[in-house]
Amino acid sequence: MPTENFVARPLLPARLKTLWDDPEGPGKDERYARQLEMIAEYVDVWSDALRLPDEIDLTRSLCRELGRLTDCEDLETVRARCRGAMKEMKTDWETTVRDGDADSVVEYYDSSTAYAYELMWWHTLEEDNSPLAHVCALHLALKHGCRDALDFGAGVGSAALLFRHHGIAVTLADISSTLLDFLRRRLESRQVPAPTVDLKTESLPEAAYDFVTAMDVFEHIAEPEKTVETLAATLRPGGILFGRFSAELDSDRPSHIARDFEPT
Repeated sequence: MPTENFVARPLLPARLKTLWDDPEGPGKDERYARQLEMIAEYVDVWSDALRLPDEIDLTRSLCRELGRLTDCEDLETVRARCRGAMKEMKTDWETTVRDGDADSVVEYYDSSTAYAYELMWWHTLEEDNSPLAHVCALHLALKHGCRDALDFGAGVGSAALLFRHHGIAVTLADISSTLLDFLRRRLESRQVPAPTVDLKTESLPEAAYDFVTAMDVFEHIAEPEKTVETLAATLRPGGILFGRFSAELDSDRPSHIARDFEPT
C-alpha cells in the first residue's frame, strides 16, 4: 500500500521534469541517480500488486502465473513464447486483417492467443518501464479520492490488480474474447472481484465512474476521437480520463492503425 508521502508527492513525470529543469540542480550523474530512485518507487508499487504472494521476483511471478493459466508448467517454454509473441501477433494480423474491413480487425483481437503472452511479458518491465503509466494513473486517482474506475482495453487485467490492491473498484472492458477469458480466470484465481464488459456485445454505462484509464489503446482504433466521446459519457461530473498514447510508426506492430491524434 502506498504511503501517505507517496500520495502527497507530485506525480512522477512532474518530479522528473523538476529534477532535470532545475538550473541550480546537481550534475548529470546525480540527477540520473535520483531519477532511478524515483522510478524505483513506482516499480515497487507495480510489483507489489502484481507479484504472487509467494514470489519476490516480478518476472518469474508473471511467467509462473501465465504458465498456470495456460497449462504449461515449464517456465522456459513460457518465456520463449513471450519473447516470440510480438512476431506471432504480427503474423496473425497480416493473415487475418483485410484492408478496410473493420470486422476482420475485431476477428483478430477476438482470436489472437499471443496477446496475453505479449502483455504479460511487457508487464514484467524487462523490455521497458512504460507499464508504470498505470502507477501514475493510480497515483492521480488516489490524489483525487477516486473510488470507481473503468479500465478500457483491459488486456490481461493488471490494472485491476493494481487498483484493487489500493482499494479502488475497477470494471474491465475489452473487445477480445480471448483476453476477457484470460483476465477473468486470472482475477478469479487471485480472488479479486472485477466486473467485465465485452465491447462487442455490451455498452458502457453512463456516468458510472470517476476515473477511466485507456492505456496504449487509442493507437489501435481507427477513429479514436469517437472513443473519447464514449468514455467521457461514462464519467461522473468531475471525473478523469487518463490515457497513454503511442503515436509513432512501428513496423513490428501493424495493429497501430491510428496515425493522426490531433482530432483526439
